[in-house]
Amino acid sequence: MTANRRLTTPFTARTTAAEILDGVDLTGRRMIVTGGASGIGVETVRALAGAGADVTIATRDPRRAEALVEEFAGRGAVRSAALDLADLESVDAFVEGWQGPLDVLVANAGIMAIPTRQLTAQGWEMQLATNYLGHFALALGLHGSLRSAPAARVVVVSSGAHLAAPFDFDDPQFERRAYDPWAAYGQSKTAETLLAVGITRRWAVDGITANALNPGYIFTNLQRHMDDDTMRAMGAMDEAGNLVEADYYKNPAQGASTSVLLAGSPLLDGVSGRYFDDNQEAAVVPGGPDATGGVAAHALDPAAADRLWTYAEKAVVTR
Repeated sequence: MTANRRLTTPFTARTTAAEILDGVDLTGRRMIVTGGASGIGVETVRALAGAGADVTIATRDPRRAEALVEEFAGRGAVRSAALDLADLESVDAFVEGWQGPLDVLVANAGIMAIPTRQLTAQGWEMQLATNYLGHFALALGLHGSLRSAPAARVVVVSSGAHLAAPFDFDDPQFERRAYDPWAAYGQSKTAETLLAVGITRRWAVDGITANALNPGYIFTNLQRHMDDDTMRAMGAMDEAGNLVEADYYKNPAQGASTSVLLAGSPLLDGVSGRYFDDNQEAAVVPGGPDATGGVAAHALDPAAADRLWTYAEKAVVTR
């Protein structure tokens, strides 16, 4: 994180992803969007490809991307490839199949609030593995491709849930403390923000920038693990089981806008190690259970970013 003045843009929380790139030409730029077959990932891909980028949708089931690929048929702008972020062998296979430079990696895929503790084949708690470790391994494996592109960018989709959950280096896998789905989710989102900080600290010399973001509240399949009682407690469902959109909820095209801003806007040239919300750089706040906005200082802490990088690197190398 630099000490520069907070970056502001002319866009708002209601700006759509396509509006972010109005007049921007991304022709010739090669991009990967993980989880690009659903939710805000679809709108991220659609906006980037609509501006001329060559986009690969990295998804567990490429069949789910067929409609979006077909939407851009004849222009060769969108394709799909298999990637399961919870399986590091799948990450390895994706990396081995990638050829040539990579201009932008959008780490968009994620899971939220799995009700019970689940582990991957590598022994990582599932949310931390999917949201953070898989993206860490993917970025690490694609480092050479990012380095070979001029001014490559890494975009990490985090969440406001990080505010109350610093990374627990003493028990990151919930081996001793009681598993809590929201604590696990929040920790994974802190880890993702720290990934952007870690990349900035290590890869700036290669001309690679990295930033994280909070897309805001959007109804997508990310909520699939949440029961009705939880949805009601959040004010997102009424007693009859109908979804309720508060005024601050966004549609997917609006929810994808900050991802697209960081991935393709010239306003972000040279900007790195920062966290954005509603298309603006967020204010740094102390964090904690009462925090309602901004980015927690614990998610931008360079010492924590370095420690987490070493921890994850060891997990990837020694598996």
